[in-house]
This record gives sequence, C-alpha cells and structure tokens, in this order.
Amino acid sequence: MVIDWALAFMMLLVSILAAVAGLFTIAALDPQTQRGPRSIFADTAGGTSFLFDGETLLDATPAARALISQSPIRGPAWLRLRSYLGARFADFESRFANLAEEGLLILTSCDTNGTPILLRAELAGGLTRISLEDPEAQATAPNHDALTRKATEDELSRLRNTLALAPMPVWRERPDGQLLWANAAYLHRVADGLPPGQDLTWPLPRLFERTTDQPGTALRHRLVQQGQPDKWFELHAYQDDAEQLVFALPADTLVMAEASLRDFTQTLVKTFAHLPIGLAIFDRQRQLVLFNPALLDLSGLQPDFLSMRPTLFAFLDAMRDRDMIPEPKDYRTWRRQMVALEQAASSGLFEETWSLPSGLTYKVVGRPHPNGALALLIEDISTEIGRIRRYRADLELSQAVVDSVDQALAVFSPASALVMANAAYCRLWGHDPASTVSEGSFATLCAHWQGRSAPNPFWAEAESFAAAHDTDSAPLHGEARLLDGRLVECRISALPGGATLARFEIATRIEDATGAMATERLRA
Repeated sequence: MVIDWALAFMMLLVSILAAVAGLFTIAALDPQTQRGPRSIFADTAGGTSFLFDGETLLDATPAARALISQSPIRGPAWLRLRSYLGARFADFESRFANLAEEGLLILTSCDTNGTPILLRAELAGGLTRISLEDPEAQATAPNHDALTRKATEDELSRLRNTLALAPMPVWRERPDGQLLWANAAYLHRVADGLPPGQDLTWPLPRLFERTTDQPGTALRHRLVQQGQPDKWFELHAYQDDAEQLVFALPADTLVMAEASLRDFTQTLVKTFAHLPIGLAIFDRQRQLVLFNPALLDLSGLQPDFLSMRPTLFAFLDAMRDRDMIPEPKDYRTWRRQMVALEQAASSGLFEETWSLPSGLTYKVVGRPHPNGALALLIEDISTEIGRIRRYRADLELSQAVVDSVDQALAVFSPASALVMANAAYCRLWGHDPASTVSEGSFATLCAHWQGRSAPNPFWAEAESFAAAHDTDSAPLHGEARLLDGRLVECRISALPGGATLARFEIATRIEDATGAMATERLRA
C-alpha cells in the first residue's frame, strides 16, 4: 500500500514537470515573444496608426513612430503629429475639435506635389485612434512604409529649397580650406566676379579668406570684385564634424551705420572741443565719461584727475577745494545742496547762477540724458553779468539826471508805451509809472491828464500827433489849466525811431494862480 502511494506521487511530479517544460518550449518557439512586448495594435500588415488618451500617446505602430521622429519640432508626440497634420490637412484643427461630437473623422490631404493622404480619426472608449493611409502606395507595396519615406523626402526637399533661396552665401569647407558645397547665392557671387566668357569650374574659387579656427565667432570681411561695388559680410563659422559650415551675413548697413556714428562722434568731439561752455557728462553710476577742454579752464581741475572718471560728488568736491563753487556756511549744508543739485538735474529742473569768491559768475545747468546719464554745463557769464550791471548803472544814472530836471518829462516808445518819466512828472500829474505800468499808453495818459485839468481840445490834438509818428513835423505846443489853477505849458515832440517826448512846464505858480482866480471873482 505504501508502494502504491509513492508510485502515484512520482507520476504526478513527472506530469507537472512535463507540462512546465512544454510551456517553456512553446514560449521559446513563439515568434511574437521573440519580438518583445506585444503592441495593443493587432495590425500585422503594418500601417501608420496612433492611439492617444487626450494628448498622451499610449501606443503607435513602428511606421507611426518613424513618422513623428522625422518632425523638426521637438516636444510631445501629439505636438509633432499635430504640426505634421496641420501642414497637410487644411481644416484639420477645426474638424478635429468636433471629433467628440462626430465620433469619426475622415480627411484627405491637400498635397499638390504627390498623391493625397487619407486621415481617419475615431474616438471610442475615451481613446483617440488616428490612422494615415496612402492609397496608391498601399495598392502597389502594401508592406512598405510610404508615409515615412514621403515625409523624409518632403523634409529634404524643403531644406534644399531653403538653402537654394537663402539670400546669403552659405558653404561647407574642409579643414584645409577646400570648398565641398555652396548654395546658389555663393555661386552667383562667384559668377559676378568672373571675367567675361569664363564659366564656373570645380573646385570653386574662394570669395573670402580663411575663417577663424574658433567656431561661433563672427569675422567681418570686405568682398572686392572687379566691376562690382565693395560688399561687407560677417562670417559665422560652425564646426560640423570635420567640416565647417559658414554663413556670410550681409553687413553693408551695419558698416555704414558704424561709419556714420564714428563721423558723428568725431563731429561732436570737435564741436565740444571748440565749445566755450564746459561740458561734463556722467553715466547712471554718476561717473564722468565725457568732458571738453573748456571744462578744464572753468573748473580749474587737471586733465589726469578728470581722466580717472571721478564721481559727480568727487568732481564737485574738487571744484570746492579750488574755490570754484559758492562757499556755504557749513559743509553739511553744502552736501545737501549738492544732493539737491543731482536730483534736480536728473529731472531736468536744475539751473543756478554761482557767484564765486574770485568775482567770476558761472551759470550751471543740469540736464538728464538717456539711460539715466546726467549732463552738467558750466558757462562763464561774468562778462554778461558785468554788462548788465553797467547797463543798470547807466539807467540809474540817466534816471537820476532826468529826475534833476525841473521840467516834467515823459518818453513814449513807438508803440505809444511809457518808457521813462522823471520825478517832476510824477509830482505834477500825480502818476507813478512804476506802480501803474499797465496804464502807460499815450492815449490812457492823455485821458489821465485831461481828467486833472480843465476841458481843453489840446489833448485830442496831442493824441493824434503821437499816433502819426511823423518825425519831420514841428512840435505841438499848447497850454492846460490844472484843477488847482496853475497854468502848464505843454510841448509834444517827435523823436527819431517813432518815439514821442512830452514836456510840461509850470507857467504860473500856485500862489499867483490863486491870486488871479480871486481877482477874477472880484471883477465878476
């Protein structure tokens, strides 16, 4: 009995081992297992199909993966496929947006340089399946990946056309300088420099000297060809394995702009050099970046100090040490004034007149410049201030001389405005020109004179005389009786340039006028 149980157990163990061995043998002989993990597509005939969950790629056929790998765009698979389909199916974006409602979408590509492609998109179970088919290629070669080949050929054709139509010369060269390839723009440049009747030969002649051995750096070259205007190019060389790929970018506009800027800068430097006004320009860090020779004379500073690019406050401190800035009562107040100067100049509001201890007078103007810079202009106006002071002194002397005259005098400009009157005039007519400047016209003052005297037609004649501006006419004489009884002799004369002089002289004193008026009342 014991022997029977042992025999049964041995038979069972042998059967299990035989079954396991059989399973391993079947798995080893299965061709699907040898190819790796099975795809969710049961498409044994190949094809180009994608399976997406939203924008996440779940699976794709080998042809589909090869197709999106050809895309020049880097990013998720959906982005690369979308760029491929959007370029070939005109209404793909709008139609695909309605896929959730329609459930099935079938489109035909708009290619004009080949057979159309059929797009089939369907939404089922929350997953989107997109299939692409080339009907003609499927009919002739059902197992051949025509779409990937077509995408590669299209990409190659576009790259060739892009380089052919590029307006800049592009070429490849070996380390020894021999040209391997050149685009159409390079060939046209070479052909333009050939003598008449000569054709292009290989190897192609070089248009430019050897480029730098450091790839990525730009070198500027001038292309000189017989019978052609000189052209400037910037050469950008990039290492590609053992070869160099060189791009020649046109630089004529840049060279002309730099030359114009250089000429303009030289003109400014020459102008600043002859400018009598001291100019100091500080950058946004308030360091001196530009000054002219006049600043040396006006500031009393040495060229070596200014060449060290001092700050604005160091510049003002140095001027203060040389008594070229008005001295305040204390240094702290002076520093506050300099900070206010910098702030006001930055906003374009600073303008002051400095009276120096040496007797000189400076006009200092601060102006903001682009990018936070600051320009300080220092002008010596001592001569102008002296001239103004002398002019004022002359005016005061002239006024004093006129005030010493007993006759009442009033001078009117060609525009009939009162420009001068002496003290006798103010006492006679009770009119102060300094306090009533707006009422200084001849017509207004005629009304004033008439109001302080007895009615007299002389004032109308005087107004007409002054309005005529006739320098050749004889002076107008007349008399006026003031309200206090005094008799005034009036004389209106025309001066050169259209000015008018009015002179008034008292003919009867107030005592005599009072006696004469009393006598007349007794007679009456």
